[in-house]
Amino acid sequence: MITLKNLLESGPVKAAAACRIDCGGTLDIKTFYYPLHYLSPCTFNIALGMKTRVRLLPYSSGEIRVSSSGFSAEAHAADKAPFSGPLGLVFAIATYFRVGGVHIEITSKSPPRSALGGSSTAAVAVIGALANALTGKGVAPMSTEQIVLLAHSIEESVAGIPCGMQDQLAAAYGGVHAWYWPGIPGEPRFKRTEVLKKKDYAILEKHLLIAYCGVPHHSHDINSKWIEQFVMGRGRHLWPEIVSCTKEFVESIMIRDWGAAVWAMNREVEIRRKMTPEVFDEIGVALLEQALSGSCGARFTGSGGGGCIWALGEEEDIRTLEPEWADILSGRQGAKLLDVKIDPKGLEVT
Repeated sequence: MITLKNLLESGPVKAAAACRIDCGGTLDIKTFYYPLHYLSPCTFNIALGMKTRVRLLPYSSGEIRVSSSGFSAEAHAADKAPFSGPLGLVFAIATYFRVGGVHIEITSKSPPRSALGGSSTAAVAVIGALANALTGKGVAPMSTEQIVLLAHSIEESVAGIPCGMQDQLAAAYGGVHAWYWPGIPGEPRFKRTEVLKKKDYAILEKHLLIAYCGVPHHSHDINSKWIEQFVMGRGRHLWPEIVSCTKEFVESIMIRDWGAAVWAMNREVEIRRKMTPEVFDEIGVALLEQALSGSCGARFTGSGGGGCIWALGEEEDIRTLEPEWADILSGRQGAKLLDVKIDPKGLEVT
């Protein structure tokens, strides 16, 4: 075991990673992209400036403490830390690096369990911080890709169910990307396409709106339904069109054809709702209907079931929609519009 207490007494190690909004999620899960590989499936995400930040601080030797905004802090002996519960993933990462004497402090600007990829974002930041702290102490430097692959592998192993990788990719790389899933042995696990350059972010931001619905999401429930339906052959015929809509959405964003992007976004959501109507709760349905009536697109983030919804549309339509969404959200405590700022950097370690 590597004790970090003495090392960190001279100052904390810090890292930050980005959460995201997305389209085409679930296609990054192996259950889907292997059978659909002939269609070149992809997912799309936009990294947000609401970053999750990690500090490594000194703590009692042989112990690990994890504190995270929105959850009760936990401390355990390093060799007995549980991998269950809301902080289990962080303890699993610390155990992978065989560290003790550390307090892993996590703070996030995004609401807890808001379907913005929070747990995966935290995992990327924690791995980035620990890898940086341990470089030269028996641990080789880690590339961005290695950090992503490790974060995904540990999260999937702890979750005990198939998990996608798009959240870790947005967290680590930032920006506006499409991620393609070859599903071919010997090929890279993913391929990256930059959809918009940094100079275009300010333009895209004027076409976006993000709302937190005031209640946490339950991604496991809806993802499990999609996986079960797909494995059993129910609704599997719908997924090629989901792939097609996502690719059309990406191509439309690339050329700033907002109308075509709105159409593709809304069609993808329409198909998803046929399979799982519960992706939107009552507030979500109201936000969706208001967006549709104003010629905008609206989509749940992640796998829905609470959390956040984001809208896309012509600049004038988004300006009109903003106060209308704010009025709907005022009917639930904690619900609110979130800042729309695209993060270009992804993982940052100091």
